Amino acid sequence: MAILKVARLGHPVIRTPSAPVPKELITSAGVQRFLDDMIETMREYEGVGLAAPQVHVSQQIAVIEVTSNRRYPGEGPVPLTVLINPKILSMSKKHLIDWEGCLSVHEFRGQVPRADALEVEAYNRKGEKVRVQAKGFFARVIQHECDHLVGKVFLDRMPTLATLTHLHEFVRYWQEG
Repeated sequence: MAILKVARLGHPVIRTPSAPVPKELITSAGVQRFLDDMIETMREYEGVGLAAPQVHVSQQIAVIEVTSNRRYPGEGPVPLTVLINPKILSMSKKHLIDWEGCLSVHEFRGQVPRADALEVEAYNRKGEKVRVQAKGFFARVIQHECDHLVGKVFLDRMPTLATLTHLHEFVRYWQEG
């Protein structure tokens, strides 16, 4: 396994829509190794999600996991989830505004409205089609990672940039607790 280089905002891969992964390649050694590398990279940088474009691969792959994470204190656990070629099937009409950050928009946070619940269909790492229902923070992370797969970042979803905050100032002035 390897720690992959994270692409930052400004690199064209961040704004390029990703290609689907051919179903027959999902269980290949190359894709499986890449998934392991993505998971290791997400954990190394204390992310709660990582999309393939963020590590310079323009494919529709995202990994998500929340254990205890100092970047998002107080968020409940989310089991390791691999989403390949995800499609959001439905989203709740109820939207919540909360803080988001991104490994590709390093050291910044901003308030973003997101649907509170959703259902997504994707392939898992075994190549099986799965449906995932998510609520709260898990739903937010899925939406954030799916945005990466179509060339968007959380900044694009902010209704105003007034809350865009450097991480140091976020911790100092905005973070509760």
